[in-house]
Amino acid sequence: MFAGATLHVPEGQHLGLIGRNGSGKTTLFRLILGEIHPDGGEVNLRPRIRVGHVAQDMPSGEATPLEIVLEADSERTQLLAEAETATDGHRIADIHQRLTDIDAHGAPSRAGSILAGLGFDAEAQSRPIREFSGGWRMRVALARTLFTKPDLLLLDEPTNHLDLEAVLWLTTHLANWQGTMVMISHDRDLLNAVANRIAHIEGNKLNAYQGNFSRFEQTRRERLDLQAKAYTKQMEQRRHIQSFVDRFRSKATKARQAQSRLKMLEKMELAVPVVEDQPISFDFPTPGEFSPPLIALDDVAVGYVQDKPVLRKLNLRLDPDDRIALLGPNGNGKTTLARLLAGRLAAQSGNVTKPGKLRVGYFAQDQADELNLGDTPLGHMQTLAPQLTVEKMRNHLACFGFTADHVGTKVANLSGGEKARLLFALMCREAPSLMVLDEPTNHLDIDAREALVQALNAFDGAVVIVSHDAHLIELACDKLWRVGDGTVTPFEGDLDDYRALLAENRRSAASSNSPALQSQPSRKDERRNAAEMRAKQAPLRKAAKDADALLAKLHDKKSALEAKLADPKLYDGPPEMVTKLRLDIGAVDRDLEAAELVWLEAHEALEVGEAS
Repeated sequence: MFAGATLHVPEGQHLGLIGRNGSGKTTLFRLILGEIHPDGGEVNLRPRIRVGHVAQDMPSGEATPLEIVLEADSERTQLLAEAETATDGHRIADIHQRLTDIDAHGAPSRAGSILAGLGFDAEAQSRPIREFSGGWRMRVALARTLFTKPDLLLLDEPTNHLDLEAVLWLTTHLANWQGTMVMISHDRDLLNAVANRIAHIEGNKLNAYQGNFSRFEQTRRERLDLQAKAYTKQMEQRRHIQSFVDRFRSKATKARQAQSRLKMLEKMELAVPVVEDQPISFDFPTPGEFSPPLIALDDVAVGYVQDKPVLRKLNLRLDPDDRIALLGPNGNGKTTLARLLAGRLAAQSGNVTKPGKLRVGYFAQDQADELNLGDTPLGHMQTLAPQLTVEKMRNHLACFGFTADHVGTKVANLSGGEKARLLFALMCREAPSLMVLDEPTNHLDIDAREALVQALNAFDGAVVIVSHDAHLIELACDKLWRVGDGTVTPFEGDLDDYRALLAENRRSAASSNSPALQSQPSRKDERRNAAEMRAKQAPLRKAAKDADALLAKLHDKKSALEAKLADPKLYDGPPEMVTKLRLDIGAVDRDLEAAELVWLEAHEALEVGEAS
C-alpha cells in the first residue's frame, strides 16, 4: 500500500485523508485502531486517548435511535443505573455531582439534536431501530460516535449513507468540531469546509499539505510543476555532460576533463520524474435528438401500492437539454420519481407523455449487487448488447477506462470505482437521450467524480440526478426540483438558496422547542424577513445565472466553429462547408447579441432587487 510513511497529527487538527480507491486509506485507519500491525515502523497514540470511529456492526433490536445514542456514553449510563440502587448518602452525592459535571441531564437534548441533523425527526427517534433500513442504521451509528465526543475522531466516508440535507448539517457540525479528526472523504465541499490539512496517498507514498482541499490542489500542482522543471533541467545537464564526454574522452588533451565530467555524472543525484496516476475516463455517447418536451407529466400519481401513491399531482416537464437535481430528504420519493422518469415504475394515474423511441439510461444506487461477479466487463456487454460487434463493445468500454487487457477481468476483482464505471458503460450502451442517475458518486474517488462532472457537461442529452454531492450538483445541474410533502415542485433558486432555507428551517425548529428563544420574537422576525427577501430575489438570481450560462455556451460554440474554420484541411473539401461554417458563425453572433441584452437586463434587475 505505502512505505516509509511518516505523519504527525497534532491535537485539534482536522486531517483529510485522500487518495485513489485502493491506495491504502482504510488500511491506515486499521493501523491506527490496532486491528492490523505495520510491517515496519510504529503507530503511536497519546496515552489514554479516546478514539472514536463508526463501528461496522449496525445497531439492531427494540431500542430506539435516541436510546442507542445515549447508551454510547457508558459513564453516564453506569452512573444513572447506580443512582437508582445506591444507598450510601455520600456516594449518592458523588454520583449526582459527577452527573452534573458531565452534563448528563443535557445529554438527551444533545443526542436528539445530532439525530435531528442526520434526518431523524422526533417520531423517528422513538421508533425501534429494527424498523429502519441499513442506511438509516448507519446514521445512528454515526450519531452515536459523534455524541461521545472522542479525543480522536476517525471517519471513513461519513457522507456515503446520507442525503444532501444531512450532508449539509454534518459539514457544519464537523467544521465546528473541537477535537482531533482524521477523515477519509471524496467530498470536495466537505474537505474544504472541515479539513485544515490534507494527507495524500499516491504512488505508495504519503504526502502532507497544509490547508483544505482547494489549497492542496494548488500546492500539489505547483510542486509537480517544479518537480517536472527540475527533472527536465537535470536531463538537459546530463545530456550536455554526456555529449562532452563522448566527444573528448578519446582526445589526450581533453581526457582528464572528460573523466572529471564522467565522475560528476555518476555522482549526480537523479531527480524524480513526475509520474501521475492514469486519468479516469468517462465518455458518454452522442444521443439521438428529440423535440421538446422529452417527458411531460400531467397530474401524475406514482407509488408501489395501489391507492397509496408516494407522489401525487405531478405536473412537470423535462426538455432535451435539461440538467435537473432532485432535492429532499431520503424517504420523500426522490428514487420513486427517478424510477418513473426512467420507465422503471408505471404511473398509477395521470398522463405520462414521451416519444416512443426515447432511450433512457438509469443508474440505480444499488444495482452493483446485480453484477455477475464471475463474469467480465466484456461478458456483460455481450449479454446486454449482443447486436454489437466485439470491436464496438471494446471501444465502448474503453470510453469508460477499460483497456484491452482490462475488459477480461472478472467483476469480483474490480474495485468499487471500477464497478461503478462498468455500470455507467452498461447504462448508456444504447446512447440514451436521458440519463437518470441515483447517487452515481457513492463509489467514486475524487478524480473519478471530477471526470464524471466533465463528462456530464459534455453530454448533449438530458440529465436528472439524485445526489448528496453538492459539488456535482452545482457543476452539472442548472435546475432544482424539490421532492417533499408528497409532490414535486421546481425550486426557484440555487443550492446556496436551498442551504439558506434548510438553515432557517432548523433555526425555526430550534426556536419553537426552546423557551429562551421564544422570548425573542424580534430576532425570529428578522430571520423570517431575511428569508422571505432572499426567496423573492431567488428568481432574479436564477435568471442572472441562466443568462451567464447561455453566454458561456454561445461563446464556446463560436470558438468551436472558428477553430473548424481555421483548420487548413477544411479548404481541401467542398466550398459549401466553408460557406456553411461562416453562416453558422453569423447566426451565433446574432444569438450572442440577443443573449448579451438578456444578460444585461437580468443583472440590472438583480442589482435593483438586492438594493431594495
